[in-house]
Amino acid sequence: MLIFLANRLNGMIEMAGPGDRSAVPTVCYLCVMMRAVRLALRQEHNYQESITVCRQILVSMILSIFVTVTAQAADKADQGKHLFILSGQSNMAGMNPKVSFAPTVAAEFGKENVIVVKSAQGGQPIRKWYKKWTDANGKPSKSAGERYDILMKQVSLAIKGQTLKSVTFVWMQGERDARENHGKVYEASLKGLLAQLSGDLKRQDINFVIGRLSDWGLKNSGRPDWKLIREVQVKVADGSPRGAWVDTDDLNDGLNKKGKEIKDDLHYSVKGYTLLGKRFAEKSIELIKKNGK
Repeated sequence: MLIFLANRLNGMIEMAGPGDRSAVPTVCYLCVMMRAVRLALRQEHNYQESITVCRQILVSMILSIFVTVTAQAADKADQGKHLFILSGQSNMAGMNPKVSFAPTVAAEFGKENVIVVKSAQGGQPIRKWYKKWTDANGKPSKSAGERYDILMKQVSLAIKGQTLKSVTFVWMQGERDARENHGKVYEASLKGLLAQLSGDLKRQDINFVIGRLSDWGLKNSGRPDWKLIREVQVKVADGSPRGAWVDTDDLNDGLNKKGKEIKDDLHYSVKGYTLLGKRFAEKSIELIKKNGK
């Protein structure tokens, strides 16, 4: 009977596919174990030899359990979810992450391994997020940080009880600051916001993707700081190994959500928002892969 079982197990081992990695340690030790039994039974029935074989079987079983538990522990240590925090003003508000952003990151990491949090509101300056914001004369704002607090409440609820493998901040904002001519303090404000988020989440490894302002304001004489803020956004993103930016110059042509044809508009077309989400997702994935998590 034991010989029959040994032959069946060996057949199963030979048929096992290379992809079943979790079963490899146990199967390999069972192979050694049963071949030892089969060899012993084919030889003369020697009591002392049988005891030796049994000891070998016991050692093999212990080793098999040890290897399996170790592998499972390593897999568990590698687990964790990827958090994506999306925020900004109107062009972030107009982008539905469920259309292209979430599906793209889910396809890469698995739907069960991603958390997407979005909080955006049109017409808001960066001071509504950065709590230590001051204008060029050093004057603070009483409403500084209001939108940030709303955002972080949503983040806290979304990550409660979760282990995070990576955090990526996606930012689409700057139009209001260009309108109010706060371009001179935008770099300090953006860097301050990133540091603020890093401190609150207690992580120094946050990736960030910035949507550069479109070309709309370049043709508008009433937005002298538009070009400056575009340059700052690229500078901040390119200045960090964890930063990236996406181009939006080609997203503001076509049909908008009301079915109206737009050309070089402040806001983006339906297709433009879909492309924006995809670009944000692809840059986020690129940063996570580049930085190892």
